[in-house]
Amino acid sequence: MNLELERKSIWQQIDEAELKEITEYGERYKNFLDHCKTERECVTFIQNKAIEHGYVSLEEAIKSPVKAGDKIYINYKNKAIALFLIGKDCMTKGMNIVGSHIDVPRLDIKPTPLYEDSELALMKTHYYGGVKKYQWPTIQLAMHGFVKTKDSKEINIVIGEDDNDPVFYITDLLPHLGKDQAKGTLGDGIPAETLNVVVGHSSYGISEKENPIKKNILKLIHDKYGIVEEDFISSEIEMVPQAKARDIGFDRAMIAAHGHDDRVCSYANLEAILRLDEVTTTAVSLFVDKEEIGSYGNASMSSAFFENAVAEILASRGDYSDILTRRAMQNSKILSADVSAAVDPDYKDVNDPYNAALVGYGIGVTKYTGARGKGGCNDANPEFIAEVRKKFDDNGVIWQTCELGKADQGGGGTIAAELAKHGCEVLDCGTAMLSMHAPIELVSKADCYMTAKAYHAFFK
Repeated sequence: MNLELERKSIWQQIDEAELKEITEYGERYKNFLDHCKTERECVTFIQNKAIEHGYVSLEEAIKSPVKAGDKIYINYKNKAIALFLIGKDCMTKGMNIVGSHIDVPRLDIKPTPLYEDSELALMKTHYYGGVKKYQWPTIQLAMHGFVKTKDSKEINIVIGEDDNDPVFYITDLLPHLGKDQAKGTLGDGIPAETLNVVVGHSSYGISEKENPIKKNILKLIHDKYGIVEEDFISSEIEMVPQAKARDIGFDRAMIAAHGHDDRVCSYANLEAILRLDEVTTTAVSLFVDKEEIGSYGNASMSSAFFENAVAEILASRGDYSDILTRRAMQNSKILSADVSAAVDPDYKDVNDPYNAALVGYGIGVTKYTGARGKGGCNDANPEFIAEVRKKFDDNGVIWQTCELGKADQGGGGTIAAELAKHGCEVLDCGTAMLSMHAPIELVSKADCYMTAKAYHAFFK
């Protein structure tokens, strides 16, 4: 019996076959990241993969009584999606759920964004989620979005991803004139209202004297997409880093990309459930929106869309009542699939070294998140943690424990607290990463692979 807790790197425990699996998983994950830079793009990707694996829509599934082995998806407003693999046991006994979020920090275009100033056309933005504003100027940006016009036309916009596309840019003050800027804190150095994206400069061919560059941009947009300035009001347009997911280091052992938080857990969640064809306990993968702003909104974890879907499935089997739906939720066991902070060698002092994650040491098990005195967290029960530990160990999952920094350093939250409102068992469990919430974040390929392996083991 080993009395002392010992952890070591994944790279020191795998064989050549598993190394090959890690590499191949990394390629699939990078493909997901490059095609899924918004919530809507994630939902489309996940839905298409689910359909390829035999999943049908909730509306189609409930035309007849839902039975064990059925594969069901619910696409909720193209902003959230859930996959159900129905188990042999009645759902009222509970479900095994892995809940992840597909929104990420970024810059959103404002409802009336376009203006002209100093021979430039610019668009105003409103940052989304917890960002360091100074990280966003002077990098190449792509525009991804969705527009719904008054006459019900739906237009998807992607500009900047193709090599022949233009990209977009936010300026910064030159150091020669930045004396006053340099006196501020990092948080004050770039005010939110200066995160304005350069979208044009030429007034060629425009005869009007007032705002000719803006008018030229509106003409170009209308010629390509058929939309007018008013249509921005009914749009969701995001500015995201143009860069594709890339391997990092001579050994290619890490991935740098936009949106690892929380798409690294979301993709692992997707692969984990798609590898299943039969379960005793119903398996559910959740992919929700708005976590980065506190889980507010009708496609977030605080909304009733998931409970409503459970109720619909129970009703199709003749099992519906309010109390049965409540039992199905309360008896469930859930992994809140979200990232944690790994030790950064340049900023070690923000962590408790005895309770901090290391990159490459496996999926992070986080008993509680929150801030300072565990404010706003879900604190998982020991009984459930013990059950998860055993599942991981029995299935060869390499894992580690972690916290989000020192107790008084800061903190953060996940969707765990929203899920725990139902009385179910919930544990935060996800990939440890570096440069969280930066435009480009960093993860270990070994941890990515082990995250998917962990979620698959939990579903089984």
